Amino acid sequence: MTKQEGRQWLVIGATVVSLLIALVILASCGGETNAQVSGTKAEPMSQDQRMDWWRDARFGMFVHWGVYAVPAGTYKGKRIDGGGEWIMNTAQIPVAEYEKFAPRFDPVGFRADEWVRLAKNAGMKYIVITSKHHDGFCLWDSKVTDYDIMDATPFKRDILKELSVACKKQGVKLCFYHSIMDWHHPDAQGLSYPNYNDGSNPNFGRYVETYMKPQLAELVANYNPGVLWFDGEWIKDWTEPQGKELYAYLRTLQPSLIINNRVGKGRQGMEGLTKGDSAGDFGTPEQQVPPEGLPGVDWETCMTMNDTWGYKSFDENWKSTEELVRMLADIASKGGNFLLNVGPTPEGLIPAASVERLEGMGKWMAVNGESIHGATASVIGRPEWGRCTVKGDKLYLHVFNWPADGTLEVPAVRGQVQRAYLLADKKHTSIPVTQSAEGLIVPLPSQAPDAIDSVIVLVLKNK
Repeated sequence: MTKQEGRQWLVIGATVVSLLIALVILASCGGETNAQVSGTKAEPMSQDQRMDWWRDARFGMFVHWGVYAVPAGTYKGKRIDGGGEWIMNTAQIPVAEYEKFAPRFDPVGFRADEWVRLAKNAGMKYIVITSKHHDGFCLWDSKVTDYDIMDATPFKRDILKELSVACKKQGVKLCFYHSIMDWHHPDAQGLSYPNYNDGSNPNFGRYVETYMKPQLAELVANYNPGVLWFDGEWIKDWTEPQGKELYAYLRTLQPSLIINNRVGKGRQGMEGLTKGDSAGDFGTPEQQVPPEGLPGVDWETCMTMNDTWGYKSFDENWKSTEELVRMLADIASKGGNFLLNVGPTPEGLIPAASVERLEGMGKWMAVNGESIHGATASVIGRPEWGRCTVKGDKLYLHVFNWPADGTLEVPAVRGQVQRAYLLADKKHTSIPVTQSAEGLIVPLPSQAPDAIDSVIVLVLKNK
């Protein structure tokens, strides 16, 4: 189907169009979804079956990238507060003016294999990239718009396709962030244009059925994403019933699909908690880690390395590698996932400061990754010296503050400790442990194996 043919559907009835386009895309594309198994209907999957790989992963890369990387936080010679990926709205740039950034988006330095390798070497198991952010620009060859990487830029390469191939080759899950809000589409803009988020649009339903749903069907059919990570759900035109309907619709396309709680209206602001029976599979705390975690709930903290998601040339407020490694251990110790962001340049390069931190985290993960991947929440709370993660019959003690007297005091644990060793010790030399009802005493070497986080493994008699 050509793009012109795809757009001709827009004049037909809204709901029928969405279903017909979805069927055409699913039938014509080369990608195979989980629903296409030997021509038969896929078996339904339980929540635990769908979430299994995600819970095991614990660590992923967020990528915010689009034409907003071209202005890089500056418009008409002025640095824009809250710029980055929000610059179209914050600077109130008219659509026609903002579209002029697209011909300047030519990321000739983009190498999908290098991006995926960087994530994998950092210990990340999945990548979530912005298929479409609030500005409406699409990073794939969409058949329902020309405002995409193939038609609006000189680059003319399908970013998502190249990442899909690289991820499959390297064993990393590819996932997509997709904005419900769209400042570029006339049926989705607020009526106080160019204040894009103000008020309702009577044609918003048409946008959902003839544009957003067909695009989501393309993404599912062509790239088989592990997660659809929605955002922009706070606009007046979006409702919880719409979120539930979209959630159910997408699951018919791909039963294994994981969908975040921003598909509906269920999250509580930046805390990301899901309220009541709102749609979505996991919570989405943003730029924060829940102090006590979210017991019994799947959740994922998304975090920037500096202050902005999309590339901003003058944002140099970087978190340290130490802070990021300890944040990863803290999140895992509370049963959550960590989605750490990079904002590539308009040339397609991940900033050097981000690369440096990811390589530092990768060095730590190469030694200590088993204490993160597949780990669950601590059974001893949050000790003053660090954190604890659990997997099977093992407790992993993440020691941030190495005891000066060489003695680590650990709260009491259920079950008998059979042996203990430093995870950094390839020989797993046993460390004697004194165990009592009051707790454990673990004698340690005078020097920590890792200045950021040294991990001690306690092997228990039972899980």
